[in-house]
Amino acid sequence: MPEPRSSPTVGQIVLGLRLKELRERAGRSFDDAARALRVNATTVRRMEKAEVGLKAPYVEKLLRIYGVGAEATARFLAEVDEANKPGWWHELRDVLPSWSSRYLGLEQEASLIRSYEPHCVPGLLQTPAYARALLRASHPHAGPSELDRRVELRMRRQRLLGAGGGQPAGSGPRVWSVLEEQVLRRRVGESEVMRGQVDRLVEVCTSLPEVTVQIVPFSAGAHPAMYGPFQLFRFDIPELPDIVYTESLTGAAYLDQRRETAAYLEALDRLGALASPADETPSLLRALRRDL
Repeated sequence: MPEPRSSPTVGQIVLGLRLKELRERAGRSFDDAARALRVNATTVRRMEKAEVGLKAPYVEKLLRIYGVGAEATARFLAEVDEANKPGWWHELRDVLPSWSSRYLGLEQEASLIRSYEPHCVPGLLQTPAYARALLRASHPHAGPSELDRRVELRMRRQRLLGAGGGQPAGSGPRVWSVLEEQVLRRRVGESEVMRGQVDRLVEVCTSLPEVTVQIVPFSAGAHPAMYGPFQLFRFDIPELPDIVYTESLTGAAYLDQRRETAAYLEALDRLGALASPADETPSLLRALRRDL
């Protein structure tokens, strides 16, 4: 039986959806597929939902009964091998919560990342000093070595971005973050840490055209997103819908139903209208910096 996996890669999710499409196009039921694999129908359902690993022998049998030709089957199996490769974060899994590996996979493959952050600067935009101070507060029992690895994980995520992130400018996802003003007024670490973080945000806003940062001032009052931070991922992969990620102290949720993601998208659009215009962000940041 395929092995269970708590955090599928984006490639595995896509291949599961393609298996479902091929099965339905061939007019095959879950029971038909299950008999071919000598498993129960639940296992086939879980394969299509990427809740269990995709093994080449199982996939090959399914493609055969779905009427897929030899050449297309070979391409599909090559994609299975590629999708099953662990991400770069696998080597840092000792400091990665079990629910976060899927997040990193989505982040790597997204063409657009929109976020609302009422508490702290988003991880993709943090400086090492800010990240360390934040992680020290959220992991009070972590020793220096563990903190080093947690900071390393956060900084490696930023390779998605250009201009010092390790990728050519414009090759990463479009990043659009809306921050509450309190994010910049809540001191994380020493004053110098905060000044350095604000300087980094100014640099990002002025040098990375693919990154947009907006600030919701205190004067904006109540708004539709006042439930906690969240991220919305959009992909250039036809099979993948928008996915919203929300996190709590001990877990996370991934939402992909249209009625749910549409509500978060509407909240983001309303936030964008309430927030100060993006072209004013650098001057707002410089003004806030003087108070630090």
